Amino acid sequence: MSVTENYDLLVIGSGEAGKYLAWTMAGEGHRTAVVERKLIGGSCPNIACLPSKNIIHSAKVRSFTRRAAEFGVELESAATSMKGVQARKRAMVEGLRRLHLDRFQASGAELIMGEARFVGERTVDVEPADGGKRRIRGERVFLDLGTHATVPDVPGLAAARPMTHVELLDLDRLPEHLIVIGGGYVGLELAQAMRRFGARVTVIEYGPQLAGREDADVAEAILELFRDEGITVHLRTHLRRVDGDSGRDVRAVTDGPDGEHMIEGTDLLVGVGRTPNTGGIGLERAGVKLTDTGYVAVDERLATTAAGVWAMGDCAGSPHFTHVAFDDFRVVHDNLHGGGSTTTDRLVPYCMYTDPELARVGCNESEARHRGIGYRVLTLPMAAVLRTRTLSEPRGFMKMLIAADGDEILGFTAFGAEASELMAAVQTAMISRTPYTALRSAIFAHPTASEGLTFLLRERPVPPSAVADAP
Repeated sequence: MSVTENYDLLVIGSGEAGKYLAWTMAGEGHRTAVVERKLIGGSCPNIACLPSKNIIHSAKVRSFTRRAAEFGVELESAATSMKGVQARKRAMVEGLRRLHLDRFQASGAELIMGEARFVGERTVDVEPADGGKRRIRGERVFLDLGTHATVPDVPGLAAARPMTHVELLDLDRLPEHLIVIGGGYVGLELAQAMRRFGARVTVIEYGPQLAGREDADVAEAILELFRDEGITVHLRTHLRRVDGDSGRDVRAVTDGPDGEHMIEGTDLLVGVGRTPNTGGIGLERAGVKLTDTGYVAVDERLATTAAGVWAMGDCAGSPHFTHVAFDDFRVVHDNLHGGGSTTTDRLVPYCMYTDPELARVGCNESEARHRGIGYRVLTLPMAAVLRTRTLSEPRGFMKMLIAADGDEILGFTAFGAEASELMAAVQTAMISRTPYTALRSAIFAHPTASEGLTFLLRERPVPPSAVADAP
């Protein structure tokens, strides 16, 4: 039997919430251990958020080369080098990895690379990567287990060895014809990037629209963008069977509005959702219960069903964004120091990094209708924002939802150039409960994307029916 090592804090997983909690608490003098099985710093700096945005930006640069003459630039050739794309990304990831290691060392938190499995309350056995075995007990334990890409149970799909975002974002070659299963954020971002690098791309989405949680007008704008860029999209289409081997020759048999079809490609990307990493680590021995969908069951303070154990980030069922995981850290850290923070009614921003970007905060029209919330709406085409003229990027629109019986801002959506930065200005107003009439009086710098709010808010909000009936 291994000797039990006792720590004030034991953190399982070094993702966004886990690492910040470890660094902060260790800096405050608490003996802290972090067990990480593979990715130092979690998925965001290694295989997800930052690597994907790095590659998406390379794809944007590639798209500019095709439009070079529009900007007065003459190019003789501008071929895609995926090895060059990957070299830039890998250099960034390595720099981030070194930054994390330096941060762990400076904080005093002990980083243990290895697998952890619970053997009892707040106690795990760890098999470190460098050999041996350790038993570690935490006075307080924090789960930051993350999620992984779901591969649905479709005949032939697993055997075809499809890519998830992890494999695609590390690809040193350009797919000849990429078939993307799923029209959510991951599938849409990577579909556009691969198309801009020069691949043929087909997207298969079982729902009636792309980006299923967004308003219909947003989904239609994305669909129009994809078709303009030469991406084939099949909506209301089910994947029935897959034959072949992704990376060489793959065939997707689908059933859609026009019946059964076979789509032939060279590579397959699956982007249909996430599965929590809660299986196989003995959570039941720790008294930690799961939800019906496999996430850790937590209360509004992120406490689990086991005393002295908390869960944070994706595994706790929080919205799957790094910025939400960071807020989970803030909630837990505040409560450890006697605060009263909760996850109730958080104002969570959503960003999809297609080009142009999609950014949303608060209610959209679909959610407002579903919840029976009365609202009025303001809309403005992005072409009316002069900043987009300087960029030659006039595509898209913005809209703001206003309470039906007051001046409260209920939500904001922007699909257009610099949409994520534009959204931040509205989010700030919503946090402070600033009425839209006060925001209307603000002076925004010219020419910026935020200046668009000046023209959006000059108009009078109208009921949604008036928008629907407009020509």
